[in-house]
Amino acid sequence: MQQYGYLELKLAWELFQKAPEALSEPERSRLAEVARRQNGIEQRILASPDAASVMVPEATLNARLDEIRKRYESHAELARDLERRCLSEDDLAASVAQDLRIEAVLERVAASVADVSPVDAEIYYRLHPEAFDRPPARRLRHILITFNNAKEKAKALATLESLRTTLKDREQFAQAALRHSQCPTAMDGGVLGLVKRDQLYPELEPAAFALEVDEISPVLESPIGLHILRCDEILPSGMLPFTEVCDRIVERLNDKRRREAQRDWIKSLPAVRLSQAA
Repeated sequence: MQQYGYLELKLAWELFQKAPEALSEPERSRLAEVARRQNGIEQRILASPDAASVMVPEATLNARLDEIRKRYESHAELARDLERRCLSEDDLAASVAQDLRIEAVLERVAASVADVSPVDAEIYYRLHPEAFDRPPARRLRHILITFNNAKEKAKALATLESLRTTLKDREQFAQAALRHSQCPTAMDGGVLGLVKRDQLYPELEPAAFALEVDEISPVLESPIGLHILRCDEILPSGMLPFTEVCDRIVERLNDKRRREAQRDWIKSLPAVRLSQAA
């Protein structure tokens, strides 16, 4: 049961970024389900001839153990977590060593797979054009002034109308945002960042995507107040060039091939009785 106790400890952090004792009931149920399935897979791998020949370097083991220790605020907290799962620190080291053996075996399986070629990548690119269609996007800034009544609205309108006709460049707009904007983005010069379609209020979007670079919008009203928008950059839309995405496609397809090879190899392994796994 040593390895199973460690497996639950490991998966709690991987799935939920929590110690097992901090999990809710639904999380515990999910953890138990995943741990049972994962335990069966790992035992099949460890029982294979490939795993028998793997040696884990001590430096690699110590580095992984250090990673685990850093998840805890103190050594005592780690010790309590191990004790709850009936594990000693030696048990932890042995279980982590098994983890590393499994990773090494799966890496060997993946390494035997032929790499994807640029020709393969281009075929994928041509067959999946929708995956490489870049939507219209702009880098925008804004100044927001809120209001509670007609008088405040009129004052905000006058302020923004004056600003939009006097701000000459990006730096002036950023300084005005810091002074006048009532949005948290004011501290960053009014930067909204990279904005794509359907990310703004419907009242703002048509004007935002009609702006030229360095142009400032008319005063616009949204459900949260009055705005002026500034366009810092227009990013080109349309099909991304193959040369720009080739490396990314090759990496993605290589990862897919390796995962499939690992999955097929695991399926080919004989089942291991649960009594052996425990």
